[in-house]
Amino acid sequence: MAARQVVLVTGCSTGIGRATVLEAAAHGHFVFATARNPGAMHGLSRHENVRTLALDVTHSASIASALRSVLAEAGRLDAVVNNAGYGQYGAVEEVSPEEWRAQYEVNVFGAVAVIRAALPAMREAGGGTIVNVSSIAGKISIPFAAPYCSSKHALEAISDALRLEVAPFGVRVVVIEPGPIGTEFGARARASVERLLRRPGPYASIYGNAEKAMNTDFAAGMLPPENVARVIVRAIESPHPKTRYKITRMARTFIPMKRVLSDRMLDRQMRRSLGMKK
Repeated sequence: MAARQVVLVTGCSTGIGRATVLEAAAHGHFVFATARNPGAMHGLSRHENVRTLALDVTHSASIASALRSVLAEAGRLDAVVNNAGYGQYGAVEEVSPEEWRAQYEVNVFGAVAVIRAALPAMREAGGGTIVNVSSIAGKISIPFAAPYCSSKHALEAISDALRLEVAPFGVRVVVIEPGPIGTEFGARARASVERLLRRPGPYASIYGNAEKAMNTDFAAGMLPPENVARVIVRAIESPHPKTRYKITRMARTFIPMKRVLSDRMLDRQMRRSLGMKK
């Protein structure tokens, strides 16, 4: 069994975050599960190896308080899993400036804030692992999901720079790139699209096609969050983790296609999937 590590995970109320907490705890690691609302992490605190904490990635005081609690109880921090995030959908033109900013506050600036808070302890200890949960959307942009896709593109770029910056201190940076995963994230995405369907405007008919594509193409090959959690824990435990882990057949197929196919060919495929005539 791998050496016991102290792990902090953000966004643990549901889905990948919750599954990662349970997987890491089952491997004997000491896990701090965090969420904006601790009451949403039902049952996690009953596990011997799990502590639950409030952590809102958009508030620096909340992050600092959570890190102080981790270090006070465990004395160190070996791994951080930046999982907190959500998806904002809609045409670029129709997403409000406030919605754009909120997307980046959570998915980008929130992740950076947690990294900045965690690095001093890792640097002092001479090592650690930062796992950033990205998405297939971090490599391939999807129409009507520009806020979410661009936030994940940004997280990928930040991870690439960070990986080189912190390597001299023994800190590793890993990016997780899932395709469709059966979590409440997907349910919230569908709810968001349903709201768009009721919105009048020039994109109304295309939103309908986007919903159909989400219910067919993206449902194919969907995996449970436990599959992602196993990969995350494996990366934390590995002495030499990969820089990126692609999860689901869609991610393993479409991400490499981005490097091979021209933009025109990818655009054509996207238009065909969404029933766009031009």
